[in-house]
Amino acid sequence: MELACLDLEGVLIPEVWVSFAEKTGIEGLKATTRDIPDYDELMTMRLDLLDKHNLKLDDIQEVIQTLSPLEGAGDCLNWLRERFQVIILSDTFYEFAGPLMAQLGYPTLFCHKLEVDSSGKVTGYKLRQNDQKREAVKAFHKLNFRVIAAGDSYNDTNMLSEAEAGILFSPPANVIEEFPQFPVTNSYKELQAEFLKASNRELKP
Repeated sequence: MELACLDLEGVLIPEVWVSFAEKTGIEGLKATTRDIPDYDELMTMRLDLLDKHNLKLDDIQEVIQTLSPLEGAGDCLNWLRERFQVIILSDTFYEFAGPLMAQLGYPTLFCHKLEVDSSGKVTGYKLRQNDQKREAVKAFHKLNFRVIAAGDSYNDTNMLSEAEAGILFSPPANVIEEFPQFPVTNSYKELQAEFLKASNRELKP
């Protein structure tokens, strides 16, 4: 039995923080896990910038409401769901994901939660689990699932390493250079082909 485990931002949907940075003009919010491997360092910087500019959860959610999945993402996700059980493993937050999950047909999502005070200020974040992507794959193995995983960033590489097969999707050059063991795909058609190649079953393209 096989599971397809996918990252969310950069694979199926736009990078939320980048979209918010473009809306607000705050350059520092453009940094993502494609740039900074340490997630706590990245989130601390983001929270500091939100506080400095007096931006609240509602401001971010307002931008999220304007976003759509990446072109072709829904069709690719449906293609995968016809052939695998699919789990989205993401370092986004439930407070962000709702509108975009609705547009993707509510796939199963494991992610984190924000800490928000009564005024709507984002005061912190609560990880569902440390190194949650790798730990999820380990747990699926204990349930006798074989895992094929795909992601684009530093924070996906532990998941890709733990899976039976890991695939990079439209990653930046720095991630390609540091993790040459993973095949690189730059379109959903290429991603689908790698899933077929990695599967231990005969599947229709």
